[in-house]
Amino acid sequence: MPALIFDCDGVLADTEVDGHLRAFNEMFAQLGVPVQWSLEDYAQKVRIGGGKERLASLFSDPVADQLGVAEEDRAETVALWHRTKTEIYTRLVADGLMPARPGIARIIAEAHAAGWALAMASTSAEASVRAVLEHSVGPQQAAAFRIFAGDAVKNKKPAPDIYLLALDQLGIDANAAVVVEDSENGMRAAHAAGLRTIVTTSTLTHDENFEGASLVVDCLGSTATGVSLQVASDPLEIAPHAEVRLTDIQKVLEQPLLHRGA
Repeated sequence: MPALIFDCDGVLADTEVDGHLRAFNEMFAQLGVPVQWSLEDYAQKVRIGGGKERLASLFSDPVADQLGVAEEDRAETVALWHRTKTEIYTRLVADGLMPARPGIARIIAEAHAAGWALAMASTSAEASVRAVLEHSVGPQQAAAFRIFAGDAVKNKKPAPDIYLLALDQLGIDANAAVVVEDSENGMRAAHAAGLRTIVTTSTLTHDENFEGASLVVDCLGSTATGVSLQVASDPLEIAPHAEVRLTDIQKVLEQPLLHRGA
């Protein structure tokens, strides 16, 4: 049985700016942390895998002395910040501020109907991933997914650990799965696990290096809503027309790897 494995942020919905960045800044204000990340700041922070890790990076920033957190209290403080941010983020998702990206519900329904295994592999907190997944495809379709997220592994993307865990728990070989990612770090993690990737670029990732991906598009496409994909890279000549269909993903699965992993 083949599997389709999705990253969450930037893949199911374009969540980083209207979701995560806003939630981080609301949390900072709510807890009196003297920080507000600009879009330019966050474009750098998002390259760090994991929300806790992004927050912990503040202690290496020039603002560190203003935080008033003793070194022995940092882990507990980061945990509090992250819990509060996750609560804010899930509220923003429930408020409908981050609609599903074009074609995501369609391709998931198509894969499920064809008997493919479905999984999420994300460095975001599991509560955040579940919220976005259910909002994007509905609770019934979301129930078909295995979710691997947050602190399920110690090493976050671009380390391959989350994808290796997914393969192990799904009981499948890397040659039986295709990953949908939106970032270079996510793609590198998947490639290091021996997986093939389709990249759907997002707001903060469209200028990243996706060499080695089997297909790079700006979205999966949705003819039902009049949104056609734009192809950025198609080294295997998959040639999707208007939208990525399951037959296109099957072609990716049948083609050789374009990378050697890490």
